[in-house]
Amino acid sequence: MSIEATLAEKGITLPDAPAPAANYVPFAQSGNLIFVSGQISADENGLITGKLGENVSVEDGAAAARRCGLSLIAQVKAAIGDLDRVARVVKLTGFVNSTPDFTDQPKVINGCSDLMVEVFGDVGRHSRAAVSAPSLPFGVAVEIEAVFEVA
Repeated sequence: MSIEATLAEKGITLPDAPAPAANYVPFAQSGNLIFVSGQISADENGLITGKLGENVSVEDGAAAARRCGLSLIAQVKAAIGDLDRVARVVKLTGFVNSTPDFTDQPKVINGCSDLMVEVFGDVGRHSRAAVSAPSLPFGVAVEIEAVFEVA
């Protein structure tokens, strides 16, 4: 089944690939790797802001990370056109806006990791980092960057 068919079957709608917020490109290709710039947590209502361990639950953080994942997929689609060309989700690096004592960053970033496996199957299994940040751009709860291998 194609990735587009998988998205449709699961009722997943990709957002438009977000424009960069500063002086950088949304993605860069080197050989068969696509490096997607950090995607911040946002949905159809705007930015998803807040700090984990203070005013955002782990569940809401994971939902914010999933939204980052949708933007990552939208960016790679903008880069290559056909999502069936994704040979591997190589790596995710997730940043969680959190208090110094918050330690559930991996549970938050699972929102994106789970989406990658849901959409791409075994090709979506990846290496990963999930780290805390004292603040993120625009006060968002989560930011995630990714590396995709394409055929």
